[in-house]
Amino acid sequence: MTVKVSEKLISEVTASVEDIQLYINGEFISSESGSSFQNINPFTNEKINQVAEGRAEDIKKAVAAAKDAFEKGPWSSMKISERMKYINRIADVIDEEIEKIAILEAFDTGLPVSQTRNMTARSAENFRFYARMVESRLHGDAYQADDDFINYTIYKPLGVVGLITPWNAPFMLETWKVAPALATGNTVVLKPAELSPISAHILAKVIDKAGLPKGVFNVVHGYGESAGAALVAHPDVEAISFTGETSTGTEIIKNAADSLKKTSMELGGKSPLIIFEDADFERALDAAVWGIFSFNGERCTANSRVFVHKKIKERFVAALKERVANIKMGDPMDPATELGPLIEKEHYSKVASYIELAKEEGCEVIQGTVPDEVRAGNFVPPTVFLNAKNEMKVCQEEIFGPVMAVIEFETEEEAIQTANDVKYGLAGYVWTNDLKRGHRVAQAVDAGMIWINSQNVRDLRIPFGGMKKSGIGREGGHYAMLEFYTEPKVIHVALGDHHIPQFGK
Repeated sequence: MTVKVSEKLISEVTASVEDIQLYINGEFISSESGSSFQNINPFTNEKINQVAEGRAEDIKKAVAAAKDAFEKGPWSSMKISERMKYINRIADVIDEEIEKIAILEAFDTGLPVSQTRNMTARSAENFRFYARMVESRLHGDAYQADDDFINYTIYKPLGVVGLITPWNAPFMLETWKVAPALATGNTVVLKPAELSPISAHILAKVIDKAGLPKGVFNVVHGYGESAGAALVAHPDVEAISFTGETSTGTEIIKNAADSLKKTSMELGGKSPLIIFEDADFERALDAAVWGIFSFNGERCTANSRVFVHKKIKERFVAALKERVANIKMGDPMDPATELGPLIEKEHYSKVASYIELAKEEGCEVIQGTVPDEVRAGNFVPPTVFLNAKNEMKVCQEEIFGPVMAVIEFETEEEAIQTANDVKYGLAGYVWTNDLKRGHRVAQAVDAGMIWINSQNVRDLRIPFGGMKKSGIGREGGHYAMLEFYTEPKVIHVALGDHHIPQFGK
């Protein structure tokens, strides 16, 4: 569904963009060094604004504020009902600003505004969901041991948690981590991606408006090798939740080991979509196209490898070529735009290099055409690799762009084996009207999440995450709340005068 966005509002919102500061202890401030970096518009490659560059000294200040807020402030000891008023207020403020946030996210990332609006709405629900979840599920269990003891568990917040978020769908993914962290009583230091800093600045303004106590939520903009590394290394940070590239996640785990931090890693993917000959052809085609070409292809769960049964491959390829030719590329602010520019020139060059590699590896490359009027942007047209083989580099490595490889298969066993022959295991999709086969294949494919006869539809109650090199741990539902952002504590209570061994009497 195309969402109409007022051109007047777009003009007003984009014209009002300000330079970005850090948000520490309830105040918007410059970095200690006074350094800043430019934020670039992916559609025009022109400067949007300046962003304060946080470094180790700024992380130290933010962590100190968060620790003080946790240990001396009311947040962690506040009654749950009172804390949830703040969490729900954050959601209300997001709803009040939903059009503005959607426009700024599109302006900052190059994602089409029709898609950023949906993600902004989901961001408000992230907070409301965790408000409901904490009120209904943040409780332990009790175990009676005969008439001697009753043993029970409670869940306590960790303290200061560090959140490191990616540049794709930044506002939604920031709230996806911030909501459970705050709702469970932790205080937060957020290090957002430097390539899309506006969303975190908006979130700081939203939380400031919601009136949270000082120091509960902090934002330090900056680069991964300085601000991010300092956050991971800080001894007062109890946990790190990271979403991003697998190699970066590996480095974070190594660096977090020195202080025995909890880590949650949601990393890369090379997700298979398997279409059997009996599948609902048009629905499978819709899902395959949407799953790789929406969000500009910059999505970890994108179905970048599409396995098509030999009997329907020719028909599928013909239909796919027609779809690719019709996908509308253009200004992210145009509600009709389906595919926008990639986040930055460097990432554009990386994706373009994989397309050239595909030709060298023997693929036939089918692409749409970038309109002349938008060539200033980082546009990679919707791209399909035909005659692809799973062992090719372009089928093994995460490209993170609007690029799909089509791979032929004949048998169920072949589809499973080939789908699993990759280092990633985040998501997968199976299309068949034989539900017995659908369940068999779904259970056999190495992935943390599988959809049968569906595109990537999220349910906030279920775990989100992958296996193999796609990550460690799960986000979502009570998995984030009970398994990551809180620590279980066991309390043993004696009910009577049970026997105690008497030593030295």
